[in-house]
Amino acid sequence: MSNSTDALTVTDNRTGTSYEIPITDDTIRATDLRQIKVQESDFGMMTYDPAFMNTASCRSAITFLDGDLGILRYRGYPIEQLAESSNFLEVGSLLLKGELPNQADYGAWVEDIKAHQFVHENLRQFFRGFRHDAHPMLMTMSAMAALGTLYQDFDIESPESQYEQIVRIIAKIPTLGAWAYRV
Repeated sequence: MSNSTDALTVTDNRTGTSYEIPITDDTIRATDLRQIKVQESDFGMMTYDPAFMNTASCRSAITFLDGDLGILRYRGYPIEQLAESSNFLEVGSLLLKGELPNQADYGAWVEDIKAHQFVHENLRQFFRGFRHDAHPMLMTMSAMAALGTLYQDFDIESPESQYEQIVRIIAKIPTLGAWAYRV
């Protein structure tokens, strides 16, 4: 694991100038390369990574994925372990709160979910408006967006409001997914 004093020294052979690029968690920021310029008026160096094969789009404490090695972990737990030993709501709590719930926390979590499971009849009508051959994933995605029209009291700055929206989504997604196949 890298520490905060690690850096990569890059020498631009065009100009002979050397640059220090900070390394954090074995990663450099592509924007740090913009300091590398032939002339001051240049935009700066950019990276090219076809298909983002070696580009991290974000830093995540939730998910670790290495497709080449077949590794997928959520909050440090291998997906195989979660699939074998945990249910949908336990994993949802893990993703949201960072740890698998104990029995008391799980009971409270289930009650929060149950309180938001009802899906408004307007959304059932919404599903009926799709063509008969519409893809279920596209239908579900559209329904997720439509949920925002039913719950407009969201305050993006409020952790309580964020939590309630997350609970709503987790509570409603099984019904929305089923409707995408049946309605």
